[in-house]
Amino acid sequence: MIKGRNMSDRRELVLPLSILRRSDVACVGGKNASLGEMIGQLEEAGINVPGGFATTAAAYWHFIESNNLQSRIAQTIATLDKKLGNLANVGGSIRDLVLEAPLPPDLKEAIHQAYSDMSADGADSVAVRSSATAEDLPEASFAGQLETYLNVKGEQALFEACKKCFASLFTDRAIAYRETHGFDHMSVALSVGVQSMVRSDLASSGVMFSIDTETGFPRSVLITGAWGLGETVVQGMVAPDELQVFKPLLDEPSLVPIIEKSLGAKRRKMIYGANGATVLTDTTEDERGRFVLTDEEALTLARWAVLIERHYGCPMDMEWAKDGQTGELYIVQARPETVQSRREAGELKTYKLKQKGECLVSGLAVGDAIGAGKVCRLDSADQIEQFKTGSVLVTKITDPDWVPIMKRAAAIVTDHGGRTSHAAIVSRELGLPAIVGASGATEKLSEGQDVTVSCAEGDQGHVYEGIAEFDVTEIDIGNIPTTRTKAMLNVANPAAAFRWWRLPADGVGLARMEFIISNHIKVHPMALIRFGDVNDKAARMEIERLTAGYDTKADYFVDKLSRGIARIAAAYYPKPVIVRMSDFKTNEYAELLGGAAFEPHEENPMIGWRGASRYYSPDYRDGFGLECRAIARAREEIGLSNIVMMIPFCRTPEEADSVIEEMEKNGLKRGRAGLQVYVMAEIPSNVVLAEAFAERFDGFSIGSNDLTQLVLGIDRDSDRLSGLFNERHPAVKQTIARLLASSKKTGSHTGICGQAPSDHPEFARFLVEHGIDSISVTPDSFLRVKAQIASAEAALSQRISGP
Repeated sequence: MIKGRNMSDRRELVLPLSILRRSDVACVGGKNASLGEMIGQLEEAGINVPGGFATTAAAYWHFIESNNLQSRIAQTIATLDKKLGNLANVGGSIRDLVLEAPLPPDLKEAIHQAYSDMSADGADSVAVRSSATAEDLPEASFAGQLETYLNVKGEQALFEACKKCFASLFTDRAIAYRETHGFDHMSVALSVGVQSMVRSDLASSGVMFSIDTETGFPRSVLITGAWGLGETVVQGMVAPDELQVFKPLLDEPSLVPIIEKSLGAKRRKMIYGANGATVLTDTTEDERGRFVLTDEEALTLARWAVLIERHYGCPMDMEWAKDGQTGELYIVQARPETVQSRREAGELKTYKLKQKGECLVSGLAVGDAIGAGKVCRLDSADQIEQFKTGSVLVTKITDPDWVPIMKRAAAIVTDHGGRTSHAAIVSRELGLPAIVGASGATEKLSEGQDVTVSCAEGDQGHVYEGIAEFDVTEIDIGNIPTTRTKAMLNVANPAAAFRWWRLPADGVGLARMEFIISNHIKVHPMALIRFGDVNDKAARMEIERLTAGYDTKADYFVDKLSRGIARIAAAYYPKPVIVRMSDFKTNEYAELLGGAAFEPHEENPMIGWRGASRYYSPDYRDGFGLECRAIARAREEIGLSNIVMMIPFCRTPEEADSVIEEMEKNGLKRGRAGLQVYVMAEIPSNVVLAEAFAERFDGFSIGSNDLTQLVLGIDRDSDRLSGLFNERHPAVKQTIARLLASSKKTGSHTGICGQAPSDHPEFARFLVEHGIDSISVTPDSFLRVKAQIASAEAALSQRISGP
């Protein structure tokens, strides 16, 4: 093999990957240049990249010229009509020309020598990858345009694979792509990368991004993976495992900062058959029931992602593989991420459904937009003539051949796939709302049916019947004033937490634990602790299904809750994130799986057994213990120490003492490791006895809905009394003013997380005038309320300073 070279000499036909650098795109294409960069610059940092060699652009042109192909290809390309109607004939003819042409003897010899060196180093089989000289530039970012051949054994098979790679420069999709983007077909060359084969067919592989693919949140690494070869993940053939790792805590050896961990179905895997070709086979029940990566392996990959991103100076899209023979992890590809990283920093659009029909099917949301149109179900990209522009494309999976159709779609829905599948990647690049992994979509959605595809409701996307109305709001976050009063967000859904990271919020003033329990856990905590008391057969079966794979059923609750809380906390770390412990009413708790066995019937649950009164009760204290374990895990094991606990509906100081005692039994002691504990100020007794409560808690958070209910004596759920319910009533405002005055004396933090400031921004003026420390609002009202805060502070300052 060639041991060194003058990088300005472009006549060499084959070069070792180890001496290539990312500046060599013109010589070996983006993919091979990047591989060489990592081998040469990052292996010392511990990142494993399979070695090998690459044919150069000079080798490609030498092949073309020695076979007199340039003029023949150009003549054939010239027959392509503008609407690409004869694309298949043109592409097929050119590929035949390439495949029938022999490799020049000197090129064969160079490949032979480089391959012999690899064999001498122990390479049994090789991966043969195409790398175009215009690949992975910002204006040439679409994935999967060219071909890869895996498990290639023997010299003759390698020669044929190299020619197939040359030919793949003229696949129908590659020709169409260059036509659309204005690339000269005869100015793009093809380099062939030959690497030692990572035997991921015997283990696992997948895709990794150093940025959140849906929101652009820059402090999270997204890892997806499945058993066998990575093609099943890239092409969306399976629902992969999905993990998110929080970057800022990766250097802490005692922490495991995995903030999301979702087990994919992984029903199939791609492996090598008896003849060496790839085949799809069903996974075992054991494989479907466990993750393809251990936590430590996920952290290793995430650390590599951070190193690679730091080295390249931009967010990265990477492919990883685990060798089943050695157990080693490898990075097999790395390229710049080209969607979120190019998004304008001040650009933020929000989509909100005004009304919606019946939900027909759900899956993973790609992006956060909404699209609508008539369903067009296709089985193959060859059916392009049946697709009408503006339709909603519904199909099983997509690959690069589908791109011409996808460009014309209003939205995309696929039966299979994860966030790093082809359909997801291309939809992001096209700016299209897409739902992937929507099981049964091709069966449940009818041809020609009007539907709305919504990706604006968190991680889950939904297809609704009919054409729904929706609002699109453009938010300019470039000129937001600085204020003394902190402006925080109310966030309930962990899946949507990253969506608002660009807003300059001062943290989260209210994260509702009950939302995570009802939407992500779905099981009553006592039903997990005392499963034998659950008599409902259907509930028992569903609980068994949800908790499969956990050592105990209680571990399921702690794991899901801790990661849900951690994801919200990560979005705003190190700013405070105030997590309210569960505040279900008994009728709401009873609706959870298994809940009916543990909840009494109450005539008025709104002022019944809720909040703090449950936490020390013999009938729920063990459930509260699980909540405490989840908080402790999120703070101490995952590492999100910015989490602040908040106790709701605490009626008396004595009740506060009982709750604090239960917390300490479960390892949560106020003040230890910086733990702060707030109390909701939503009962008149919290105001009347504010100084006594201040001795037990670090701060107050005003719950204006319940406070209004109890000050005015109005059931907030009563339709008959709805006209009297008024958070701005003088009695309510005077109560709040009294609390704020008392808190100044005790030095306690004060905030408000009720709905009033979101619904009535002028209410913020009143709060600022009385010295509140923070106001927490819904994200869609953040900028409006922030402006009111700034205006109120300016007016107050002017009044104090005088004329």
